[in-house]
Amino acid sequence: GENAEEKYRALAYDTALSTLVAVALYVVVKVSLDGFRQWRARISVLIVGSGPVGLTAALVAVRSGKVLKLTVLDERYRTALLCRPQQIALDPRSVKFLLGLGVDFDNMEGCWHNEHFFTRIGVFQEYLLSILEQKKQRVDVKVQLGTKFTEDYLRRIPHNDWPRVIVVADGSCGDSCSVLGISSDYTVESCHAYGANATIERLDQRQVPTPEIRAHSLYFDLSAYGVEALREHRNPTTKPGFHLKIYGTFRNRYMALVCPASDTKMVRFLRHTANSSIMKNIFHQSFNAYKTDIEPRLSDVTLHHMQCSRRLFEIQLSHRCISAAYIEGDNVAVTVEGEAARVLNFDTGCGVNLGMRGLESMGTFIYRTATAVDQNDILEALSAKMQHSRQVAETFKQTGLAESMYE
Repeated sequence: GENAEEKYRALAYDTALSTLVAVALYVVVKVSLDGFRQWRARISVLIVGSGPVGLTAALVAVRSGKVLKLTVLDERYRTALLCRPQQIALDPRSVKFLLGLGVDFDNMEGCWHNEHFFTRIGVFQEYLLSILEQKKQRVDVKVQLGTKFTEDYLRRIPHNDWPRVIVVADGSCGDSCSVLGISSDYTVESCHAYGANATIERLDQRQVPTPEIRAHSLYFDLSAYGVEALREHRNPTTKPGFHLKIYGTFRNRYMALVCPASDTKMVRFLRHTANSSIMKNIFHQSFNAYKTDIEPRLSDVTLHHMQCSRRLFEIQLSHRCISAAYIEGDNVAVTVEGEAARVLNFDTGCGVNLGMRGLESMGTFIYRTATAVDQNDILEALSAKMQHSRQVAETFKQTGLAESMYE
């Protein structure tokens, strides 16, 4: 009886040990296979829009190491794309992000000021296109300019060549989201400030990058209109008065005027006045007071070169309720970026940085989508991407104007 019991114990021990070894071996093999599968995982990505955000998204995709084929679409042709005169200002956070993507600012026309980099949109886009051209040795990169993203374009793609990820970055006026069936509902939120914009176009001036100029705590003499410049200020967290920014090239000058939301007599007057010449005079005097010494003043003769807002308006941020989606039948993950996802109704000259913030989670999103085991993994990646997009909008609503105008 004792021998039988010992044999039973030995058999049980051997069985348990064998099971343990088998389980351990299974775990090791599975982890190794999963790691190998994740290492080999490569997907196809389609980016709609080749503006600063779209091309930066393309660079993020290439740098992720998980893209086998990358296609960039834009309905504009190369000439129209690269001749855009607007200047962009890349703040320190965007500069750091782009440096991490391999952008060499020393090889790009532009200038530095207070750790911000200023360049023309066309120059920035041309530089990013040149980087993508160099990446063709490792990734199948196709830039299709003059090609519009439509339902017909999608139908012409063989089903086995469909992208796993589509990035929509075709701006606030693009219709790619409607082509993909993504809701066009927006949430509009106040930034608790009022603003006005002005533009000056002088074709005889230089088209070179120029540092921005900021002025703070401005008050305007509107006594001729029956408004006294009472220096009321009820928000201790921001600087009082108006804040002015002059930016852009000498040929295409832009101005932004902003003040924190308040109910002072001057603000009420400038919000509701029907006399459009008042804002024009404010911008006229402000430009001449704060412009650089080497550019000409605005005179009554040249004032017709300036266009401006008729009155102060409430600054609002609009962002899509749905900025990421999953096309189940085709197993495609879609994310909406840049001004296609969120847009400010006020130009501060730093708008591209809002788009860059959204791209900070793009690399992780592509990696998680490429290595997803099932649909749940993709949905989790989309959920995280949408959450980050909402956070970008919320953060800008709280601090965006402070960073781009008040400081």
